[in-house]
Amino acid sequence: MEKKHDNDECLENLWKMKEENQSSMATLKSMMGDDYKPDVVKDLLSKELVALGAEETTITLTPRGEELAKQLIRSHRLAERMVHDVLGGEFEAGACEFEHIANPGLVNSICTLLGHPRECPHGLPIPMGRCCEEARKVAESTVIPVTELKVGQTARVAYINCRNDNRLHKLDNLQVKPSAVIKLHQIYPTIVIECENADIAIDESVARDICVWKPQTGT
Repeated sequence: MEKKHDNDECLENLWKMKEENQSSMATLKSMMGDDYKPDVVKDLLSKELVALGAEETTITLTPRGEELAKQLIRSHRLAERMVHDVLGGEFEAGACEFEHIANPGLVNSICTLLGHPRECPHGLPIPMGRCCEEARKVAESTVIPVTELKVGQTARVAYINCRNDNRLHKLDNLQVKPSAVIKLHQIYPTIVIECENADIAIDESVARDICVWKPQTGT
C-alpha cells in the first residue's frame, strides 16, 4: 500500500508539472523534496507510466500514466471541493488520502452531486470526467455565477471558485458560503447582494467567483 501511495504522489506531481509545462527531473525533485524516491521513478518506468528524456534530465507521463494521474488529480480536487462546500471543513487535510482509495464511480457521483465544478477551492482546474461530458451534452449547467442572475433573483450558493485564499476566507466571514441563500439587489455601479439579512457590495470579479444553483424560471 505504501508503494502505491508513493507512486500516486509522484504521478500527481507530474500532472501538476504538466499543467505548468514543466518536465525537468530537477523540478520533480524540488516539488517532492524529501518524499522523492528514485525507486519510485524506476517502478513507474517499469510499468510504462512515465518516460525519461535524454540523459534522464526530463520526465513525462506516458498516455497511460497521464490517464492515471488525471484520475488521481480529479479525485483529490473534487474531494477538496466536497469537504469545503458540503462539510465546511479544512479541505486540504481531508482530501489528501481520498484520491488513493476512491473508485471512478464514486468520484463521478460526487462530481454530479456538486454540479460538475470546474475548479477546486484553490482555483486549480478539475479534470473532466465522463459524467461532466454527458451532462454537457444533455442539459445546460445547473450552476451559474452570480453575475448571470437578474436583479431581484434569489439563489442558493453551490460553491465558491476562488483562487485567492484571503478572498475565500473573507467571503466565508460574510456568511457567503455553500448552501447560503443570496439575493441580487443591484449590478450598477457596483454589485450588491443580500446574504443573511445583510447587504454586501462586491466587485464583479468576486461575483464571478460565487457560483449558485440556477433559479427556476420566474424566481
